[in-house]
Amino acid sequence: RARDVGVRTDVSSSTDVERLADTAFDRFGQVNLLCNNAGVFSGGLMWERTVADWDWVMGVNVYGIVHAVRSFVPRMIASGAPGHIVNTASMGGLVTGAYSGPYFTSKFAAVGLTDCLAQDLRVVEAPIGVSVLVPSLVATDIGSSGRNRPERFIDRLDEPGPDARFVEEMLATSTSESGMSPVEVAELVFDAVAAGRFWIPTKPSYHDQIRQRHEDMQDLALPRPPVLD
Repeated sequence: RARDVGVRTDVSSSTDVERLADTAFDRFGQVNLLCNNAGVFSGGLMWERTVADWDWVMGVNVYGIVHAVRSFVPRMIASGAPGHIVNTASMGGLVTGAYSGPYFTSKFAAVGLTDCLAQDLRVVEAPIGVSVLVPSLVATDIGSSGRNRPERFIDRLDEPGPDARFVEEMLATSTSESGMSPVEVAELVFDAVAAGRFWIPTKPSYHDQIRQRHEDMQDLALPRPPVLD
């Protein structure tokens, strides 16, 4: 029977993530599969987003992974056991669009970070595989992730503009109505880990989106906006 333990963790805090790692290794002895899945969203025109908005999104979506890498990976390597790390990015880490600057920026960083992590682990010949999950729409509550925003990332003098509210409401509606079940995504992840795949897309449209972006890059053109699916 599987064992589990719950640890409330603010992944933007290195102290919290270190405590999570301590608990996991104390309880289970080793960690073979590490999934860095926390993510938040802040929408609106990027020049209207506050520093607090940027710090919050980057703190969770990027530094959450950085903290996990620093706290878990050395211990995973030291154990000598085979393992795998899955970092959740997004199709928004491969293509961009308007009204979501902090989010897309953070997800591009997550993709690059994961690639670099895989390269570093390969150089030291660690028996640890790496994958990056680049999902399209998933039925989560990321559109309302502000409900969990820590006080230190809130600017009391800032009121979100209508564009910010609109894009967050649109995301919430799209994910609930068209998003893939998290259970289905988890099954894709387990299959990809077993197969040792680096990229984990969730929709066939992944290939067309990537092809379109690279065509624009080769043409030295501004990339066309993606289609949310």
